[in-house]
Amino acid sequence: MSGGGGASLNSVFYAESYHPIQAGSIDGTDIHPHDNAVYRALLCSNAALYDPFGDPKVIGDPCCTLFVARLSHLTTEHTLRKAMSEYGRVKNLRLVRHIVTGASRGYAFVEFETEKDMRRAYKDAHHSFLDDSEIIVDYNRQHLMPGWIPRRLGGGLGGKKESGQLRFGGRERPFRAPL
Repeated sequence: MSGGGGASLNSVFYAESYHPIQAGSIDGTDIHPHDNAVYRALLCSNAALYDPFGDPKVIGDPCCTLFVARLSHLTTEHTLRKAMSEYGRVKNLRLVRHIVTGASRGYAFVEFETEKDMRRAYKDAHHSFLDDSEIIVDYNRQHLMPGWIPRRLGGGLGGKKESGQLRFGGRERPFRAPL
């Protein structure tokens, strides 16, 4: 883990690899799962049930791809492409939809032509508004972070307090140095 100062009281740091139990801990020091989702993610991780490279829908360069979340369910591919084009040339875009209903799941993957465009969108589009929803933008951790387990399998980063399943170590909720 890196990204923060030494032992300063309010220092923050980010995970370099994903571990379900540490992601469930505000300071990255937990050693036991504290909720069922963390336990489920740990089982998936230990049993190697998730293969990030096995999804045929995932295409493109992960180093030029961003994960965009908290999208309005009214957001379409066209409006998302238009919004992301402000930061650079969009090469590919995939708005994730429910397999049965076809409704938006509220997140997407946007691939840019260059890493420079991707970094600009990462910096400037985070916490911007699209279709009256404040969106978050992060790297495509599926291929870039070793050990990654997606939210649907109990992993992920971030989350909302109301769910009771906060995850730490990422952009929205970095680890905090132990008190």
